[in-house]
Amino acid sequence: MAVFSSPLQEKHKEAPAAMAKLTESMTNVLEGDSMDQDVESPVAIHQPKLPKQARDDLPRHICRDRTKRKIQRYVRKDGKCNVHHGNVRETYRYLTDIFTTLVDLKWRFNLLIFVMVYTVTWLFFGMIWWLIAYIRGDMDHIEDPSWTPCVTNLNGFVSAFLFSIETETTIGYGYRVITDKCPEGIILLLVQSVLGSIVNAFMVGCMFVKISQPKKRAETLVFSTHAVISMRDGKLCLMFRVGDLRNSHIVEASIRAKLIKSKQTSEGEFIPLNQTDINVGYYTGDDRLFLVSPLIISHEINQQSPFWEISKAQLPKEELEIVVILEGMVEATGMTCQARSSYVTSEILWGYRFTPVLTLEDGFYEVDYNSFHETYETSTPSLSAKELAELASRAELPLSWSVSSKLNQHAELETEEEEKNLEEQTERNGDVANLENESKV
Repeated sequence: MAVFSSPLQEKHKEAPAAMAKLTESMTNVLEGDSMDQDVESPVAIHQPKLPKQARDDLPRHICRDRTKRKIQRYVRKDGKCNVHHGNVRETYRYLTDIFTTLVDLKWRFNLLIFVMVYTVTWLFFGMIWWLIAYIRGDMDHIEDPSWTPCVTNLNGFVSAFLFSIETETTIGYGYRVITDKCPEGIILLLVQSVLGSIVNAFMVGCMFVKISQPKKRAETLVFSTHAVISMRDGKLCLMFRVGDLRNSHIVEASIRAKLIKSKQTSEGEFIPLNQTDINVGYYTGDDRLFLVSPLIISHEINQQSPFWEISKAQLPKEELEIVVILEGMVEATGMTCQARSSYVTSEILWGYRFTPVLTLEDGFYEVDYNSFHETYETSTPSLSAKELAELASRAELPLSWSVSSKLNQHAELETEEEEKNLEEQTERNGDVANLENESKV
């Protein structure tokens, strides 16, 4: 007997197979996106939206991977800001400050403009010198010794171009010379000399500022690759290390830190990448550094700190970035230098300290930069600073006391009480023995 299946039954049979193909394809898409997406990529990758049924039928590990978001850096580790300006329509504002625009250009464009400016000015004035000679008729009396030209030995555009270069650069070979019978040439000579001086001052000044920029000085100012959170003087602190690789020091060095984290106000306004100051010793003067050897910058986590309610378990769930900025004057040039770096959540180590790098040698101190980024683990409570303060207020103990130290204290009190009880019991036994002896007597 032949069994006939209805179209509805065939659709039901094909549905699981189609759903399996859809699941497999979405797995490949998500895995490809997660592999291609970069932490520092300025372009956001938008994943395709799925129907509700497809989202429900996806495996759980795919859903978890989909929800994981890599933190986009605001400032990269090398100090460059990861921000691109788009849709800037008022481009004329860059031309109003043409000097700064030229200084900010890359070296290849700067050199190209440098060569083009001089070449164009030489060609322009060379063309004018040739036109003056052509209009005066000097080209028709080249071999006439009785004719007084505007410029001697100028017989074409090439010679006019060479005379323009000699005039603007004040070389003066002596072969081509302007005569006193050409007033228009004298005026052009004055104009080219003045404009040539202005061009020289502008372009040479631009190149000098470009060369002497203190950006490369910031390459020798180093920050630790990780920030750490541990106890210091009984208080929970966030710390990072800075150092200077050069023997010439940074004058008037100062350090500051910013917390970059999006927030939502009580009125419902969303503020992306909100900047909050992190106190690294502004009120005590610890933010002004004498950066001769590497220093550990400490931020005390108190009630004014944005890390007041963040614990060890909650820290990996936070989407935040700490931007640190070191500023100072270069001792050799006197120009202001700024070095930047940042720490995302994955680069903040809870319960670690920095390895010491300074040792005393025979007559001097030596800095071991091989250990500059190294840390070691230390016992640190996993509670937030707020929870530690609440526990300390309840127990009336310093923050540096842990639960184990409190238990040890209770054990010591119990042993002292037992010793006192034994002493009292021995004294009582001795008194009873004395009374018995006296009664016998």
